[in-house]
Amino acid sequence: MNKNTWIVGFMLFAIFFGAGNLIFPPNLGFSSGQFFWPAIMGFVITGVGLPLLGIIVGSLDEGGYKGALNKINPTFGVIFLVAIYLTIGPLFAIPRTGATSYEMAIVPFLDKPSALSLFIFTLIYFGITLWLSINPSKMVDRIGSILTPLLLVSIIALVIKGFMLLSGESPVTADSSIYTDNSRSFFSGFTNGYNTMDAIAAIAFSVIVISAIKGKGITKETGLFKQTVFSGIIAAIALGFIYVSLGWIGSHYHLTQDELSTISNNKLDLGTYLLTHVANATYGTFGKLLIGVIVSLACLTTSTGLVVAVSEYFHEIFPGISYKMYAVVFTLFSLVLANQGLSSVIAMSIPVLLVLYPIAMTLLLTMLLAKFIPTPQLAMQIPIFIVTIIAILSVLQSQFQIAPFMDHLPLKGESMEWLLFAIVGYVIGLLIGKDKEKIVYS
Repeated sequence: MNKNTWIVGFMLFAIFFGAGNLIFPPNLGFSSGQFFWPAIMGFVITGVGLPLLGIIVGSLDEGGYKGALNKINPTFGVIFLVAIYLTIGPLFAIPRTGATSYEMAIVPFLDKPSALSLFIFTLIYFGITLWLSINPSKMVDRIGSILTPLLLVSIIALVIKGFMLLSGESPVTADSSIYTDNSRSFFSGFTNGYNTMDAIAAIAFSVIVISAIKGKGITKETGLFKQTVFSGIIAAIALGFIYVSLGWIGSHYHLTQDELSTISNNKLDLGTYLLTHVANATYGTFGKLLIGVIVSLACLTTSTGLVVAVSEYFHEIFPGISYKMYAVVFTLFSLVLANQGLSSVIAMSIPVLLVLYPIAMTLLLTMLLAKFIPTPQLAMQIPIFIVTIIAILSVLQSQFQIAPFMDHLPLKGESMEWLLFAIVGYVIGLLIGKDKEKIVYS
């Protein structure tokens, strides 16, 4: 590994690590209590392992996910990738970073939040996002060598003080409705990591990583794959360390019954509440500022990475419009949506993400299998088609209760009802297509 590998790895960590990644671990830690370690192990497998897998799988084919999906079905490839990029881009994820930054970094300092203060902040926020993303080659160095170290130092400062404050405390009592033993705690953490949706982001970010490595002069297939793996491992180690640290703090920070009632009655986010109070307990008034810096940097690096990924993809499939014009349009569109407020953006995004995520997971797993097992086209088409139907029906049932049989499917309680159908579909595809031409990624 060389300096460039570290820069790309740090950049990848920063664009993965948004505000949601900051508040999930302490929430999990507090809820799991004495069962923290099995719970956080499950969380790290899906919250770190799957995104790492997504980045690596994206480098299996020289055409990235675009080339790999063309070998499955070109029409599906375009529709799926457009849906992915729009969802984690200007329609939901990018606006959410701006709205989240405002609510966690600015609102605590205001007497009364207003539409005007939201607009002024998001105008500045997305202006910086555009400046960072307008030149992708410089973006890698700006994030990897400047913003990421600032983000890591800020988080480590909070973690060290948190450890010092809580080192003598016993774990909180776990939520007995979920965390009753090591096994249940592990799978609950596993599902929580699954719900971070970072595996979807990996599909978009793999383009940035591969482009960044090529920009450093590495173009041979073996070298490209090797550097992608190393950069991904660096990002994964940083993510894993922070997840475990923040989760441990959450598992040792005791809240009074009055505080728990306040969280419940006001529908506050437990992870946000814990982080804010730990920061105040360790750094006093400065703690509020520290949380603001951490959240702003986490959201800013993520929004920049998303603008770059989405703009590069659309410029590739519709080259008549320049990359810079796409970046401007997507940033302005995100600015408008961010001013609708955080709760509105999140509410709109959840059903779409719940459809796309199982499809993305099925794609990652079948692509990885195709690298080692001779796989006919049908063995990828059938499970993806079945999982798409299952995912759509599952969301329709949760939203409108029109497919009650979905509630009785195996693994429904773990939000993984699609998994068995994916496995069965893959096996059927292997059997039916055993004499047909196999998919080869190169």
